[in-house]
Amino acid sequence: MGITLGIDVGGSATKTVGFSASGDLIGCLQVKAADQITSLYGAVGHSLRQWKMNLADVTKIFLTGVGASFITEDIYGIPTEKVSEFRAIGHGGLYLAGMKEAYVVSMGTGTAFVRASGDDMVHIGGSGVGGGTLLGLSAKILGKEDIEAILALAEDGCTENIDLLVREILNYEIPTLPSNFTAANFGNIKSTASDKDFASGIINMIFQTIGIMAAFATRNDTIKDVILTGTLTTLPQAQDIFPAIGDMYGIRFIMPEQAIYATAIGAALASGNPPLPRAFPAPHNIPPAPAREWPRSS
Repeated sequence: MGITLGIDVGGSATKTVGFSASGDLIGCLQVKAADQITSLYGAVGHSLRQWKMNLADVTKIFLTGVGASFITEDIYGIPTEKVSEFRAIGHGGLYLAGMKEAYVVSMGTGTAFVRASGDDMVHIGGSGVGGGTLLGLSAKILGKEDIEAILALAEDGCTENIDLLVREILNYEIPTLPSNFTAANFGNIKSTASDKDFASGIINMIFQTIGIMAAFATRNDTIKDVILTGTLTTLPQAQDIFPAIGDMYGIRFIMPEQAIYATAIGAALASGNPPLPRAFPAPHNIPPAPAREWPRSS
């Protein structure tokens, strides 16, 4: 059947996408395992089982992600090629958002920033702040390592019980600095702060750090669009925090559908084979937010 697999072997999970020879998307799958090699081989087998395909149907595999560095052989004897993670991030983000140029931010265990324009993908830097930060701090502060438990706590949390706000340190207005913005994350922890507040504060700090870094990256550039990809895009708090940062700095944040699979998709796209997949609709924000792009401030 001429199936092509794009696989992103990340620090904590492996994402797999499959395309037909004509470029149609067959499916997407994410698996987790104790180590990256087990995760990779398990992802291939589980994907084919779910899609009711056989190994003989797969003609090419394209690997990317930090775990790809551990692979020196063809997977299951299938011709396997490695793709630069940063090229995969850029190509995947641009395609999913239906754009020709933008900054693409991959929010995984850590965070990578790529300036993507046409076929020119430039890795401009990264941050150790990401999903790994969320899990590590939550385990230490909250005693929670399960993401669903962390999100359940954060749902009713109040960051004002954790963070120091601009209005608390200034008695005058700064036009470019809203009074309700954070002056210091975890800078004003109240004695009444609960685990819910701490969970909310951790997520807020991570997203604010990533958002501000993205804003700084675009500051002296004509590109003012930022495409957010990666597992952290599934957190509901992203729907509120990033638009606020975008309004402040005059940039537009976009979270396309299937954003967690952007790098795996980009691995296949960067290879030039198969053709561009035709299965994705016009970009829109993931639920629960209504379908929209976050506008630039005037």
